[in-house]
Amino acid sequence: MTSDHANIFIGVTLAVVATLSWALNFVAPNVTGAYSIFDLLIVRFLIAGALGAGVVLLCRAQLRFLRRDQQLTAAGLGLIGYLGYSSCIAAGVIFGGPVLTPAFIGIVPVLLALLGNATKKTIEWRRLSLPLAFLTGGLLLSNLSSLHQPAADHGSWLLGLVFSISAVALWLAFSVLNQRALEKLPASVTGIWTGLMMAGAGIGTLCLVPVVQTLGLLKLPSLGFSVSVAGHLYVWALVIAVMSSFAGAWAWNAASRRLPMVLSGQLIALESLFASVLGLLFQGRLPTLLEASSLAAVLVGVVVAVHIILVPRWGMMAKIVEDDG
Repeated sequence: MTSDHANIFIGVTLAVVATLSWALNFVAPNVTGAYSIFDLLIVRFLIAGALGAGVVLLCRAQLRFLRRDQQLTAAGLGLIGYLGYSSCIAAGVIFGGPVLTPAFIGIVPVLLALLGNATKKTIEWRRLSLPLAFLTGGLLLSNLSSLHQPAADHGSWLLGLVFSISAVALWLAFSVLNQRALEKLPASVTGIWTGLMMAGAGIGTLCLVPVVQTLGLLKLPSLGFSVSVAGHLYVWALVIAVMSSFAGAWAWNAASRRLPMVLSGQLIALESLFASVLGLLFQGRLPTLLEASSLAAVLVGVVVAVHIILVPRWGMMAKIVEDDG
């Protein structure tokens, strides 16, 4: 196995780990109990911020490799890519219902793939059309089964639309800026970069707590903070913070170093696949024919994308080895 082959294989594996970790975000509505989604978000990102501060302390020797502006960039990326993105998703679902926001988030992998190949052409557009067609079809099918849901009133729908578009914009900005920043940094700073991102999200959360409380979106003050009452909320916040904010962030940062954006953008589609599987497990049922078709289409699209991008590289390496021989 060549170093290029191994590097991309590791990158794909790390991307799968990251998307599986991020899929835990979608189980949040099923685990809040009597508390609100905002209670879970606040506790989760405060835990993530504390974990990030711990990582920064443990990896503080790596800070010398980062300029002050790069440290602030990492913290800012955590603020927009974690706290901002997750908050927009939650608000979008509340105001726009269960269909609107997932439909918008579903187009992110396609947009990232198109953006990645446009800014740094990796493969010919005609070869990219097949996996993009599968991904687009699968993501559209995944929302068709929810069309029977009642629509929200006009004003709420508009707010949901604004938050949904904001979530897409934040994640696109995060993905592009994060990948470009990591390309200019040594591999040894991945740990401190992830820690700074988490710390940035935690600091932003602290600033938002008074605002969220003023809007009456938190139930912790009225229902109670004790472990006997809110213990399940703390456990799930810890699990999601560790897996999604910490493990997922580190795995994605490491994967972004090894993969072109045109491939990593499509691998994000696995998040919706894993989220659907976890959702079905929580509901204790098998997927419908439409749901199964959408999951299959997304999976096929990702497999085809990996194949058409990796095979030419491996073939080229094999030819080089053969010519040298």
